[in-house]
Amino acid sequence: MTATPSELEKLASLLKDFRFAMLTSRDEDGKLTAHPLTVQESEFDGDLWFIIGRHASAVEHVSRDANVGVSFSSNDSWLSLAGTASIVDDGAKLRELWNPAVEAWFPEGPEDPNVTLLKVDTVSGEYWDSPGGKVATIVALVKHKVTGEKYEGDNEKFDL
Repeated sequence: MTATPSELEKLASLLKDFRFAMLTSRDEDGKLTAHPLTVQESEFDGDLWFIIGRHASAVEHVSRDANVGVSFSSNDSWLSLAGTASIVDDGAKLRELWNPAVEAWFPEGPEDPNVTLLKVDTVSGEYWDSPGGKVATIVALVKHKVTGEKYEGDNEKFDL
């Protein structure tokens, strides 16, 4: 299913709530490996951007196999995206995405030659959202235990 405009709007809304992501790639032996990364953009156009160290294992992994998964989690929503990753050396984009929080990992700033960008072109995904947050989820779980009524959260699979 190709994502509708309302689903893309929902996806963009969910992404704004996530600060961290786990990028899953394949290592040199083909094993899945997850890498914690900080989300750099709150506007979603199908691409995800991450600032990463040029010598990080994820850089080596995606140069060998560009297929990746990116997962996000909060107290009441979850998102899983699949896509193709690439390393992008673009100083202007790096400066655009740079923020003070990144300096904790890269104190020399965006001109540091050991810093680069990892871009994920997303192709598909799935999200789960619990309307009303944690309290609503707890109430729904209790209600299910008492009445047997199934909890109804939002869940959609989509192609981009």
